[in-house]
Amino acid sequence: MKHGEGADPSLSLPREFCYSADCAVEVVEGATHANFVAGVSTMLALGIVLNIIGLGFFCWVLFTLAIYALPFFVGMTAGPYAHGVGAGPFGAIVLGLVAAAFTLVIGQTIFSIVRTPFLRIAVALKFAVPAALAGFYATFGLSGLTMTSDPWRQVLAVIGAVVIGVTAWARLAASPPGGPSGHGRPALS
Repeated sequence: MKHGEGADPSLSLPREFCYSADCAVEVVEGATHANFVAGVSTMLALGIVLNIIGLGFFCWVLFTLAIYALPFFVGMTAGPYAHGVGAGPFGAIVLGLVAAAFTLVIGQTIFSIVRTPFLRIAVALKFAVPAALAGFYATFGLSGLTMTSDPWRQVLAVIGAVVIGVTAWARLAASPPGGPSGHGRPALS
């Protein structure tokens, strides 16, 4: 079909195309639409909320894993030592994991079997002191993200160490020996 044959004359293209000051021109391709979800204030608020959630999750993980600081330290000492004496990377990893698991199981067993308060306190301190040390350095590092004053960072780090050490102590002491035989469920399982 040729131009103009059988077509609606109102739809035919003009021979010349020019702009005039009398006509309005609409540009559709470059138009942007305001989207509330992608707005600056929405993204800022969402970023703040997600940062608070992430920091809260990190603190929860820190408190949950604080009791395992002693086995972690033992494993991280045994692994590099094994690698240094020629066990190789795989042997060092295996020995580190075995040493950490052995430390955890022995600590749980001693704490759940022993009835003497002095020995229970000694075992609890063996787990709580490394947890407090880890809590000190974790809190000191986290406080460095928000403040520049070293004295206040030290104060917050000491508070974090005390709180995490007490938490580790409480988790270990959460399950006292029970039953007629004196054997309770291990506190960390």
